[in-house]
Amino acid sequence: MGILRRSSAVAALVLAGALAVPLSLSVPDTAQGAAPERAGAVQGATGLRAADPSVLRVGSTYTAVQSADGGIVVRQASSLDGLASAPAKKVWSDTGGLGGVWAPEIVRDGGRYYIYFAAERAGARRMYVISSASPDSGYSAAKKLALPDDKWAIDGTLFTFQGRRWFVWSGWAGDTNVEQNLYIARMSDPTTPTGGRSIISQPREGWERVVGNPYINEAPEAIKDPNGQLHIVYSANGSWSDQYCLADLRLRAGGDPTYVWDWYKSNGCLFGSHRETMMTGWDPTLYVDGPGHHSFVLLDGDIGTSPPAGQKFPSMFHAVPKGTPYSWENRHWYSGSFVWWGDTTYKRANVPGAETDTGWSLKFFE
Repeated sequence: MGILRRSSAVAALVLAGALAVPLSLSVPDTAQGAAPERAGAVQGATGLRAADPSVLRVGSTYTAVQSADGGIVVRQASSLDGLASAPAKKVWSDTGGLGGVWAPEIVRDGGRYYIYFAAERAGARRMYVISSASPDSGYSAAKKLALPDDKWAIDGTLFTFQGRRWFVWSGWAGDTNVEQNLYIARMSDPTTPTGGRSIISQPREGWERVVGNPYINEAPEAIKDPNGQLHIVYSANGSWSDQYCLADLRLRAGGDPTYVWDWYKSNGCLFGSHRETMMTGWDPTLYVDGPGHHSFVLLDGDIGTSPPAGQKFPSMFHAVPKGTPYSWENRHWYSGSFVWWGDTTYKRANVPGAETDTGWSLKFFE
């Protein structure tokens, strides 16, 4: 596939009928330039030193999943901020010698809970799934997902769009660590892929190639905009760098999720800490460096419950406090929010299909 070249897009217009929100991405609910609400604290910090948050809400309970102690733990609380102090209940241990456990994602489908995670042994990283009728107990033994082509994979998650189940993940095209692409495949049920894998994004833009070896698109999360169009928001640049950031893929209206040229990429980071890589009209963060690997905190984890225009909605992400050396060990979970941002044009060139697509984008708040 050729290089996906896209130029900068003009900043989005204010949401029709939206609540008043700051034009700066980085100021949550205070005037631009105001101090954080908690003196000496990083805005939205949960106190949980960890990475790769995956959170959903069922009723009034927030459930988060995390890899820890050679297995997977679940935390439950009545608020996002309460997750940090909630007890971590271990729901799965690697008794089968699968290897290192990475980036679990919790999903609810048909009233049952599924946790997808990557495990690696001898450099071979593959996706696995466990399931239970309860979010914090009774999980099954791990089952390897038979993803098409059986290549290195991480950050996989399930969602339903237009009545069909889909699985999206980050992985390699072949057997060497050149770059991590985003792939999508159909699912006949929550544990059974069907058909082939289709590439939907490669890290080929300058702003997502600031840090490489390999170049990375990872941590995809699905959400549906107010027009009913599918978005995959993902993390770009290496997670070991403060250039880590969030970007967006928007499926054109009526588009085929398996056809790469029906996807339009944001023309820069939508949530990041370096102005030079931000999409025009989007500002860098004030309080944290390298925000990424986020979770849209949706009811039941269902993109059918995606928020309408005009409402701030909760999210979680990991980042490092500004002024702290950027390292994996210094990452924390943060609670934040996002809103839909209308009339946003994504541009591209030298590829099949229309060069521009205008629709909803997102703005994220610390």
